[in-house]
Amino acid sequence: NPRLRTAVDKAKGSNMPADNITRAIKKGTGELEGTTYEDMVLEGYGPGGVAILVEGSTANRNRAVSEIRHIFTKHGGNLGGAGSVAYMFKPKGVISIAAGKTTEEKLMEIALDAGADDIVSERQGFTVYTTPHDFEKVRNAVKKAGIEPDEAEIKKLADNNVALEGAKAQQLLKLVEALDDHEDVQTVWDNSDISEAELEAAAAS
Repeated sequence: NPRLRTAVDKAKGSNMPADNITRAIKKGTGELEGTTYEDMVLEGYGPGGVAILVEGSTANRNRAVSEIRHIFTKHGGNLGGAGSVAYMFKPKGVISIAAGKTTEEKLMEIALDAGADDIVSERQGFTVYTTPHDFEKVRNAVKKAGIEPDEAEIKKLADNNVALEGAKAQQLLKLVEALDDHEDVQTVWDNSDISEAELEAAAAS
């Protein structure tokens, strides 16, 4: 069932909570009888002016918008109008590989030959960026070379990120988590730049 595969792929790609994955599958297969769903894209701002793009599907748009507006407000953000932040986000293929799986030289040779746009090397590993069009080709070339990606998906990324730390970083993380937990939300994209230390602090709280 292609609708089932789409629901599952989107769920896996966005680290959705288990309950949301179940609902996404039911929506994709029509198991929620008598209910008509429409796609939903909402835009807003979080603490520190971070841009947030929310994607999902809902059977009651007015209710969903009201509830999501409340989540934004509760966590120091605000829901914006259509077009307020969507223009900042562009779809990009993202392939992440742990440092011990390959070398930068080998990965550059494989990925760039296959059409990758850029490779970023960091302490924990490498990130390969592609256009959506070249994503499958680059991912397959990497896997064919015996390098198994830790993550490979098409994401919506912003060209410019907003650095957050301390209370604002923690507040944003709680906002994104609350949005992720909403039953009608499938994916949340934002342009925050938050350190590993802040992410670990949030996970430990």
